[in-house]
Amino acid sequence: MAKEDRGFASMDRAKQREIASKGGKAAHQKGTAHEWTSEEAREAGRKGGMASHRRRSELTGSETTSEATQNMASSSEMPARDDSSDEQFR
Repeated sequence: MAKEDRGFASMDRAKQREIASKGGKAAHQKGTAHEWTSEEAREAGRKGGMASHRRRSELTGSETTSEATQNMASSSEMPARDDSSDEQFR
């Protein structure tokens, strides 16, 4: 048996989805599944958006490094909101 013919990744997508679905349902029944809070979801979305925009600007070359640095510096000069959750972000 060839190495690429083994394992989860070699299965067709429908079979992978079926197996993964069973795992997710079992985790919820057992009580060990992760439940996202609105704060966790907000943070994940923010990080994903930042990564997406960074990747897009790298691909298009729309900003030079010095422009990106200036933009980051000017955004850090913005006044902080009076929100205790801001302390979590670095």
